[in-house]
Amino acid sequence: MQWESIASPLAAVREALGTLPDVEALADYERFLATEGREISAAVDRAGTPWLRQFDRDGRRIDEVLYPPEYRRLLARGYEAGAVWRAFAEGSLFGPYAVLYLTAFADPGLSCPYTVSLSTAVPLEKYAEPAVRDRFLPPMLAREGVPWQGATWMTEVRGGSDLGAGVETTAVPAQDGWRLTGDKYFASNAGAELAVVAARIQGAPRTVRGLALFLVPRFRADGAPNYTVRRLKDKIATRSVPTGEVELRDAEAYLLGTPEHGIYLILEVLNLSRVANSVGSAALMQRCLAEATAYAHRRVAFGKPIAEHPLLREQFRERLSAFEAVSALAWESVRALDAVWRERPPYSQAYHEFRLLAHLAKYWTAEQAVQTAKWAMEVHGGLGTLAEFGVERWLREAMILVIWEGTPHRQILDGLEVIERRQAHRALLDRLRPYAPEAIARAEEQLAWLLDLPPDQREENAEAPFRALAEAVAFALAARRRAPATP
Repeated sequence: MQWESIASPLAAVREALGTLPDVEALADYERFLATEGREISAAVDRAGTPWLRQFDRDGRRIDEVLYPPEYRRLLARGYEAGAVWRAFAEGSLFGPYAVLYLTAFADPGLSCPYTVSLSTAVPLEKYAEPAVRDRFLPPMLAREGVPWQGATWMTEVRGGSDLGAGVETTAVPAQDGWRLTGDKYFASNAGAELAVVAARIQGAPRTVRGLALFLVPRFRADGAPNYTVRRLKDKIATRSVPTGEVELRDAEAYLLGTPEHGIYLILEVLNLSRVANSVGSAALMQRCLAEATAYAHRRVAFGKPIAEHPLLREQFRERLSAFEAVSALAWESVRALDAVWRERPPYSQAYHEFRLLAHLAKYWTAEQAVQTAKWAMEVHGGLGTLAEFGVERWLREAMILVIWEGTPHRQILDGLEVIERRQAHRALLDRLRPYAPEAIARAEEQLAWLLDLPPDQREENAEAPFRALAEAVAFALAARRRAPATP
């Protein structure tokens, strides 16, 4: 990517994806974010909105999440640009992830409601009974204002990585569906009209095989609240998305898919969000580069702009190279997902390769976003530490990206599992070998060493080979993007 276009997230999207349907609508959205959206986003970050109103004037429990009007307008613009509806109107996920990229460049937290809404709409459309789908999907696809929003609630107080042991929410059959009882501890987009929820069917084993995926509406059939929000959490970042603690007490719910495939459907939801996390990491990295570039050309020290000093100039070159690799890896995970997102269990080998790419991308892009945000603060010197200028915010936001939808440890271990059981790396590395033969060879050598270890020694030695694999794949993808097109 050229320095001249580093301030344009849409330029990065078009470089990655080429032609997009209705690109002018995306350009309008980019302009809105640049002129108005960023100011609204900064105010939300400083003020800590949205907020929770638990009771109405008559003392009835309503648990309504409230937003300032300006934020509501900001939220609407991304949905109108196609954060959800484009997936079904265009038959592709490229459009929604393009919207997520533009959003995350301005506000990584704001991209979360769009992500979890998409991650709700996709399994609803794929796996719900026709009557349930026809009732609940159309309001999510509205193209004006804020449509019905979605949410993905998996994590409970015992944690989110070990779903088999951590999920205590119980599902019991009812005449008109299912009833769920339990507590969700990190419930992103609390207050959403619909949520997809992991729960254990009563009597099922306390392993991931006992879990199923359910759709939970905000309101019961009689109009009463179907869940309650205990509180909203005060987070270091992503303050534009309401994250709360949700209580389910005999909540009306609808089974998605079949119980025996429950964990696979849950992982489909998580992988949609992991890809979004990778795209958001790339966007945040570009924002940090843009902010640092603009400042370094204005700031004069020792007689010239600091951008002209050789040491900093070399750091810019290294950061741009890393960004190109991050972007290539993130968008390759989007391409891989777009090729398989309609698949149902049992999955193809292409799906398992996508799973590996999703883990590699989530792991490496988020870490690079953290390092780049830290470096952007350093470029700004003392000003980078001041909340009033917003540079420090990008480091706060990046730290959330590392943790959301699975810590680095989870990505490494799940990625290792798909390598061991599905050999998902072989075809991928063979395709990329011409573009970075030495890096690919080193990654293969480290993986072979790891897989030759006894199983009880692999976990403690897994990170270095997994990192080498992620870097080799990322830089090979970047080299492939730069390579001349074959006739």
